[in-house]
Amino acid sequence: MKWITRERPKIDRIACPWLIRRFIDKEAKFIYVPFDEVKKQAELLGAIPFDIPEVEFTHYEDYCTFDYFVKKYKIDDPAIETLTIIVRGADTDRHNLAQQSAGLWAISAGLAHNITNDHELLEQGMIIYDALYSWACHLQNESHTQNPFEKLLMQTLGDYLKTSQKRTPKWAKELKNIIQDQIDTQLSLSLKDISKDLNVNPSYLSREFSKYFDDLSFGDYIRKLRIEKAIQLLQSPVYSLTEVAYLTGFSDQSHFTRIFKKHTGQNPSEFRKNLSKK
Repeated sequence: MKWITRERPKIDRIACPWLIRRFIDKEAKFIYVPFDEVKKQAELLGAIPFDIPEVEFTHYEDYCTFDYFVKKYKIDDPAIETLTIIVRGADTDRHNLAQQSAGLWAISAGLAHNITNDHELLEQGMIIYDALYSWACHLQNESHTQNPFEKLLMQTLGDYLKTSQKRTPKWAKELKNIIQDQIDTQLSLSLKDISKDLNVNPSYLSREFSKYFDDLSFGDYIRKLRIEKAIQLLQSPVYSLTEVAYLTGFSDQSHFTRIFKKHTGQNPSEFRKNLSKK
């Protein structure tokens, strides 16, 4: 297949050719022409236009052309899912989607500045996306800091930055409101689902969550809220222990009892008896 797009590529117009050659058509040919010639040359050359307005392979709402290729060709690969968010963040200037997006943009812009031949630029860009894909496949959990002393320094710095953080980011405020709104009605809150409402990468949310929510993970924070609600319900004799467990989102009474005791040091029945003695 032949593919054609506008000249001077940076993000989408290199990322998409990489995706095509690696997952769709190894023999694909790519043509770069001035923007106003893309459609005309596409007809003359029998090439498929991409990453320009009013063609099939383009941006849709907040999603970039790379997103569309992945969806169109049903590329089911966890590493590609990671790459997709990074590319989207870099191509749409939403670097909050993935911490790697800003770096990808910086490298791509610098590469385009240094290399004026678009096909040479594409070949060099292919190397970058090969490396990024390898990282997404094998190295996401690796850190550059390997020395134990260096790790201790990094942890100390992280603790300092966390305690000295004065401004709560907008997403954290919105997330707290979402949790408070849904905790009573949504018994299976998912950080991945909530991340879609916030338009923030779920991996980023998971990593940053504890900084703004009592130093707890998402799961621990939700359990803490459910236990607080359970304590309120236990003060009323109207609800049985089974009903309290259900109303606070626990799968069964034994699970509820175990988590409740972990948080309070007492099982629910003991807690209720002690309340009646006061």
